[in-house]
Amino acid sequence: MEYKPAFKYGAISKMMIVIIIFCLLCLVIGFNIIFPRFPTPGLRIILNTTQEPEQLNEKTILRQINNEDSRLKFSARLNVQTKTSWGAPIMWEKMFDNRDYDQLHIKLKSSVALTVFAVGRYLDVYLKNFLTSAEQHFMLGLPVKYYVFTDTPEKVPSIDLAPQRSMKVIQVEKHSRWQDISMMRMKEISEIIESEIRHSFQYVFCFDVDQEFKGRFGSEALGDSVALLHAHYYNLPKHRFTYDRNPKSKAFMYTGDFYYHAAIFGGFWKNVKNITDECLENIMEDKRNGVEALWHDESHLNKYFWLHKPTKLLSPEYCWDRTLPAQDIKIIRLTWAEKYYAELRDH
Repeated sequence: MEYKPAFKYGAISKMMIVIIIFCLLCLVIGFNIIFPRFPTPGLRIILNTTQEPEQLNEKTILRQINNEDSRLKFSARLNVQTKTSWGAPIMWEKMFDNRDYDQLHIKLKSSVALTVFAVGRYLDVYLKNFLTSAEQHFMLGLPVKYYVFTDTPEKVPSIDLAPQRSMKVIQVEKHSRWQDISMMRMKEISEIIESEIRHSFQYVFCFDVDQEFKGRFGSEALGDSVALLHAHYYNLPKHRFTYDRNPKSKAFMYTGDFYYHAAIFGGFWKNVKNITDECLENIMEDKRNGVEALWHDESHLNKYFWLHKPTKLLSPEYCWDRTLPAQDIKIIRLTWAEKYYAELRDH
């Protein structure tokens, strides 16, 4: 018997067309309903690019610096200590790529205030070389302002400064003893941070004037709280460190982590102000008690960094004494100038 389908092929084709059109209508209606609540991925990307960038507050900046520090090549220098017991890096040549830190700090819009004291004959002998060498090597590519403290502002030499770099001269009293000049700089630094630096600069670095830059002293040195290892003590046992061991002094220390050099210290302005305020308070208490710390402000600075660990340490490459054997020194970034203590200091 011959089989006859219930529907003709033409009818089936028309039915399929109707079904397809119906499905397409449903998709269009559904898409219009869903689209306002769930934008397409491409649209989300466009919207995200119009958002405000992440605010560069202190925590954000520190997180990015810490991320960069975590990529340091700590094993690149096997004969020296490259990290403290609390995890702070000790910056030595070959541990980092200059370009990585420079790019980071340009992105972060980092800016640096440098303080230096040139009182009495120290101005005549050291200041010009200090400033001209700083222009060649210190934080190149970043905004920098030199704050020069002196008792004779009219004698400060004129220096050609690069773009984004400036200088301010601040007159201070000349004390009768060099020890008082050394210790009272803490007061002057604290006051200029409070009145001016905090409003314009993220970082502060404090230098002695009897030094000369010889190589890059760059953005890798920037950090939350920065201390310098003393060239004469970095490779000696702790019992050789010249801490103040007078129990009557606020600088008294029986032992410590390292011996730090007061020729350089720095960090975020808040931390530098904390350093200077606490050191000044302890210096003044010692004076009221008729006590003077063994190495003056350096003794108090060592006590501060014993109680408040620095987050970054600079190796002696950042302040080297050329009279020492230099087997560990790959580059001299800053060097001690020749000392003329007998001629320059008022005893």
